[in-house]
Amino acid sequence: MSASSPHISVIVVCKNPGIRLHATLESVWSQQGVSAELVVVDGASTDGTVPWLESRRDRMATLISEPDQGVYDAMNKGVSAARGQWLFFLGSDDRLATSSVLAEVAALLSQTPNAVVSGEARFDDGRLYPFAGSAAAIRRNFVHHQATFYRRELFTRHGHFDTSLRIQADYEHNLRLLRAGESFQSMTLLIAKCASGGLSDSGSWANYREEITARHRHFPAWRCWLWDIISVVRYLRKRIMRSLASN
Repeated sequence: MSASSPHISVIVVCKNPGIRLHATLESVWSQQGVSAELVVVDGASTDGTVPWLESRRDRMATLISEPDQGVYDAMNKGVSAARGQWLFFLGSDDRLATSSVLAEVAALLSQTPNAVVSGEARFDDGRLYPFAGSAAAIRRNFVHHQATFYRRELFTRHGHFDTSLRIQADYEHNLRLLRAGESFQSMTLLIAKCASGGLSDSGSWANYREEITARHRHFPAWRCWLWDIISVVRYLRKRIMRSLASN
């Protein structure tokens, strides 16, 4: 990586991820044209992941394996360990879209004055999630976590992920940055291919309840009510669709 290129830290957190983690990390190791720091935070896995990671420790800048208080606690550990100018969080069952995607992103990051840059993520069921724009922030999470790059100093200025939220702390953090006046930029580039069925994609009521909680922290109640109702409708719709699919 040239001296003028931004230094990207890729943070991967996991707990008992199984062999899915192999493809995730290989997608980082196979990146061309850029040197990315890899930080892996494992929650004391018991499925054979730890010895597999230990055998590849020389391919990671940092490997942490210890009990944690959930995914956002692990992500906060990754933030504290990372040294990059830009931080990127990749799910343990997701993978980077191409072997050149970080080099393409690095070229853009070296030119941008913005604090957050977000591209596109595609789920394995075909759903595509681009940056929705800050105008959509009150509705739901407006950036996809596995497609977004954050300046590291944002976590110093505005704090880490709120671990009292188990599923939507990334949404709350994005709202915190937005309300503090930090600038978001979109890019038309597929960053990651993601597995469906993750925490925020599970359709659980806890997910929508936390979405409502995050919304009310950063917007007045009168602005939230309509979107709270829509969150409830989305939850009921997903439950009905899954019930019909299982019959």
